[in-house]
Amino acid sequence: MAHPPRTVIFDLGKVLVDFDYAISATKLAAKCKISPREVQSLIDHSPLLFRYETGTIDKSEFYREVCKLTGYCGAQNEFEPGFSDIFSPIEPMIALQADLRRREIPTFILSNTNDLAVGHIHRTFPFFSNFDGYIFSYEQRVMKPQPQIYEIAEKVTGFAPGEIVYIDDRLENIEPGARRGWNVIHHQSPNKTIAQLKALGLLED
Repeated sequence: MAHPPRTVIFDLGKVLVDFDYAISATKLAAKCKISPREVQSLIDHSPLLFRYETGTIDKSEFYREVCKLTGYCGAQNEFEPGFSDIFSPIEPMIALQADLRRREIPTFILSNTNDLAVGHIHRTFPFFSNFDGYIFSYEQRVMKPQPQIYEIAEKVTGFAPGEIVYIDDRLENIEPGARRGWNVIHHQSPNKTIAQLKALGLLED
């Protein structure tokens, strides 16, 4: 017997907050021996970032690796905000999550991310505290689209696959959820995502 959707899992980057590693690269490059573009290639979707966001290395090891590879000469307490202050809120999606909470629909975050980003977002954006749970790649030591992190998300939320709606901007990250029987939304704009949630019966017209 099919279950109606009862919970919504959000991706974080490009869904609830926008981000731009060029901001970080420009700030860090002021104390590096390489160009901002070269710094960005090192930290944006790179093998080094993958190691950090899957918990293979911690933030101190990440800092030391960046220093070694770029010649960065700032202290770690200067590096950390320079690296992580790259986010801006996507207000219609934040309002959407607040609307779901008012309707007593549990909401969760499932994100490929790191502890510096999470700490910065938590300190900067109050909405971030208003979720029922969080599944972060760096804590779980596995990253989307690997199947294990979707299994973990089901355990954390406590809902059956058919009861889950998952919103992500990357097709490769929603496809494993769809294969598990999740209701998935490929996020392209707030208006389109809101319309799809209405079609699923989680919001009213």
